[in-house]
Amino acid sequence: MIHKLISNILLTFFLLGFTISQAQEKIKFKIHTVAFYNVENLFDTINDTNKNDEASPIMNLKSNLSTVYKKKVKNMAMVISQIGSKESKNSPAIIGLSEVENRTVVEDLANDPTLYSKDYGIIHFDSPDERGIDVALMYQKDLFTPLNSSTHELKLVDDSKGTRDYTRDQLLVSGLLEGDLIHVIVNHWPSRSGGEEKSRSKREAAATLNKHIIDSLQSNDSYAKILTIGDLNDNPDNDSVKKILKAEGDKELVGLNGIYNPMEAIYKTGVGTNAYRGVWFLFDQILISEPLLNNDYSSFKFYKAGIFNASYLINEKGPYKGFPFRSFTYRDGFIGGFSDHLPVYVHLIREVK
Repeated sequence: MIHKLISNILLTFFLLGFTISQAQEKIKFKIHTVAFYNVENLFDTINDTNKNDEASPIMNLKSNLSTVYKKKVKNMAMVISQIGSKESKNSPAIIGLSEVENRTVVEDLANDPTLYSKDYGIIHFDSPDERGIDVALMYQKDLFTPLNSSTHELKLVDDSKGTRDYTRDQLLVSGLLEGDLIHVIVNHWPSRSGGEEKSRSKREAAATLNKHIIDSLQSNDSYAKILTIGDLNDNPDNDSVKKILKAEGDKELVGLNGIYNPMEAIYKTGVGTNAYRGVWFLFDQILISEPLLNNDYSSFKFYKAGIFNASYLINEKGPYKGFPFRSFTYRDGFIGGFSDHLPVYVHLIREVK
């Protein structure tokens, strides 16, 4: 009797498990990665007399410039090929880049053998930045179709000199991710050179410009799906992000036309994307608008965010042990690493019927 009862219970659990398994199999999702990577001084070996490219570490090398450049490109391509791939089984559908010198270096990156089969398209505009660096966007052509792109100038004044302070433009790209309209803004806000407090107003000006772009998109469509991505040179709790962009770290607090910052929760755990004097910062962020948050997966929606911190991207020894394994140092030149920043990403998912 007891044996029969146990058999019946086991059969019930088996049938229940089979039913749940069937139900789960009926719901399938397509997943894509949207990423951002500060590629740390991706400069070519040609001296451009129209820009201050001698500020690049590669231009300061005495020899082997071509070998170093090829290794740098190959390293960046390898990283990009793996961002988010554990879940998506693919490299990013869309990736924003900062610290690229020109379109040519982005083309070399897209054409590296590691990425060539992905057939990445490129959107790039020259910025007036005093260091000669720009932002850019790469996208897989069979997944994303750009409709419009524009560059937005950030005009700053150096108060100490009364002259123009030239920095990076912000890049806006609108297009269809497998039929879903999304907008991506690529940022690289002014650095903390001279100190965080002294330079704070520059990043707040960058945040104001970014908010203006977002507001313009939302005025045309309250349900615009927007991702603002980049190296903000500020943390998720700085005023530029919290007060100007009004980015919330709690999805439940994000209303229509609001902005959610999934990186805030990560930051609160003490994890970062770059470090200075032994302290982690989370300057590289991806913020998303409210229409990407609801649970209607008939179109692409936010699933999760992360920092791509594969072990090979971290120093294993020396004074910088445990921090990003960068490409260049002032003392040693090229040291064979990757970047002084770790890439960040979000996954977008859509139900497949």
